[in-house]
Amino acid sequence: MMQLRTPHDDLISFSILQLFPFTSESKRMGIIVRNDETKEITFFMKGADMVMREIVCKQNWLDEVVNTMAEEGLRTLVVAKKSLTQEEYDAFEVKYQAAGAVTSNRELALATVLEGLEKNMDLLCVTGVEDELQDLVKQTLEVLRASGIKIWMLTGDKLETAVCIAKSSNLVDRINKDSIFVFPEITTTEDEQRTEVNKLINEASLRPKSVLVITGTTMEKCLKYYKLEFMELLCEASSVVVCRCSPTQKSQVVELIRKHTNKRTAAIGDGGNDVSMIQAADVGIGIAGKEGKQASLAADFSISEFSSLQRLFFIHGRWSYKRSATLSQFIIHRGLIISVMQAIFSTIFYFSSTSLFPGFFMVGYATIYTMFPVFSLVLDKDFKDDSLALNFPHLYASSAKGGTSPSRPSSCGF
Repeated sequence: MMQLRTPHDDLISFSILQLFPFTSESKRMGIIVRNDETKEITFFMKGADMVMREIVCKQNWLDEVVNTMAEEGLRTLVVAKKSLTQEEYDAFEVKYQAAGAVTSNRELALATVLEGLEKNMDLLCVTGVEDELQDLVKQTLEVLRASGIKIWMLTGDKLETAVCIAKSSNLVDRINKDSIFVFPEITTTEDEQRTEVNKLINEASLRPKSVLVITGTTMEKCLKYYKLEFMELLCEASSVVVCRCSPTQKSQVVELIRKHTNKRTAAIGDGGNDVSMIQAADVGIGIAGKEGKQASLAADFSISEFSSLQRLFFIHGRWSYKRSATLSQFIIHRGLIISVMQAIFSTIFYFSSTSLFPGFFMVGYATIYTMFPVFSLVLDKDFKDDSLALNFPHLYASSAKGGTSPSRPSSCGF
């Protein structure tokens, strides 16, 4: 049961009869309520415009309003309703309960019954929500790109909204129109799709340093016919924006990048739709924010704001890499020293099986006697000046190529 307060300060009570939660596949959610006073039964639904366009009664102004809002960078939702009689609802409830009792393909059966109700709905309104960028997002992206990191944006928003966000975050140059190439939707028949895909790839290859913008459905068709050529094209681009991308497609893109480039990937997200992408990447980073903590709980690292990526990559990540390399070399050389001495001793004494050192010394050598060099690696003396790594992001690029790994271990380790 729920109560709503009207502008005239009156309370209207409603009983919730059915609730249909949002899923990334359906891209919509709905609810059936009964007015306790008038006993009217109403089915309300909201969802993405591409889905709701086929559900609501045809409106000439819907596409125009949605496109206008999307070009302004707003995330749009279409809201519709449908009045039901008691007999219509009773018939639907019987079918819905029967579908829920099915043992196999239950979700498909429930969706099929619900689709019978999702027809000729009355359009109520179109909402546009502005998802503002966090502070220092532009500066953070510029620093990351300067360090040699390639940035891909995977989003479920419309193409116009995705382009607007890419421009506001400086992924796309606002002035130079040639800096962006948008893949149009492929609407040809299946027999003509291969030719159309080949034509689009050839056109995009003429602008190798531009930002490529493509929808999830177009990307699947390109991968279907020219997977290798298409991936090479994407990897050569300065940045890639994939819009209308489902959670499954996000994880598939990450896996394709890993297999094709054989490089490390880091996935950053803040919502439940980003969980599969975060788990598919080598390093998953979740941002705990307004959209919940699903992403941060599923990630390897959790941060509170996007700008924290600079310190995570350039400070903590770089020093973690250097310390791991130093520790690995220290352990290898520590084992080599004791092994070489034992080999020389056995050779001098006719390959005797006698141990050069007693047992307690061997245990102490691997623990107490050589523990101080290991402890020295975790001291915070190298974190006194963070400005060097933050002001010179190209240092991170050299560390990614192994340029900052120590060439030999320190003599204090022995």
